Amino acid sequence: MGSFSIWHWLIVLVIVMLVFGTKKLRNIGQDLGGAVKGFKDGMKSAEDPNEQIPQSTTTAEKTVDVQAKDINK
Repeated sequence: MGSFSIWHWLIVLVIVMLVFGTKKLRNIGQDLGGAVKGFKDGMKSAEDPNEQIPQSTTTAEKTVDVQAKDINK
């Protein structure tokens, strides 16, 4: 009773595909794969202490020009 055969899992897979659709499942798979790849890259860079993180040398000053309005009129 505790173990499921391959046929049980295939039926569950078909039901999930009918509920969510193959396009949404493909997008979820791509997102999950990208997250795992990013995690592995992050762990790899954390293990290599000699690797330098590039720093941005350009800084741009941002100014905002706003006209003041008198709201008490």
